[in-house]
Amino acid sequence: MNTQSDLAETNRLEAFSDGVFAIAITLLVLELHSPELEEGERLWPALLDEWPQFAAYLTSFAILGIMWVNHHSMFRQIQRADRGLMFLNLLLLLWATLLPFPTSLFAEHLKDDSINANVAAAVYSANLTLAAIAFSLIWWYVLRHHLVEHEMTKSQTRRSVMRYSMGTVIYGACIGISFISAQVTLLIVFLLALYYGFEQLRTRD
Repeated sequence: MNTQSDLAETNRLEAFSDGVFAIAITLLVLELHSPELEEGERLWPALLDEWPQFAAYLTSFAILGIMWVNHHSMFRQIQRADRGLMFLNLLLLLWATLLPFPTSLFAEHLKDDSINANVAAAVYSANLTLAAIAFSLIWWYVLRHHLVEHEMTKSQTRRSVMRYSMGTVIYGACIGISFISAQVTLLIVFLLALYYGFEQLRTRD
């Protein structure tokens, strides 16, 4: 049976995480800048030329938003938090707060015809891969240490972790795809964010 301190500790962890996600999302929009117009240049074409900034921003906003929603869904099922879970949650927040940097890097070089666009896409994909790994580690940890509200067999636990880790595999593959096409990488990442937007965190078959 849960003690009041267990529940309070979980609530503190969630409240702290909510604040960090909010800050990370806010930092994303700070990278959007109005275009600098030459004399006689029209604003509308200049705005269209800034599409990489908006595309990268919308994709990262969707990713952080879905991470926050799934984080909330996950912790609704967690009864208590221990030190291991806290440190793993910090690991996730590390990659979440870092995301504005590769987002800015990606937006800046997305239209480049050089290797810079591929490297920026790879850095972006690597950040997302590490965040996905952290998410999977948290879910594996809470199942292994029986911190969730329901019991699962070993087979159910394994399938649940594998299903929830699908994003890790795709994000990891995007690191390689980045060196083929940076723009395709951004599209895949955006579609994956949409997928997770409709896919609830499932723990049973």
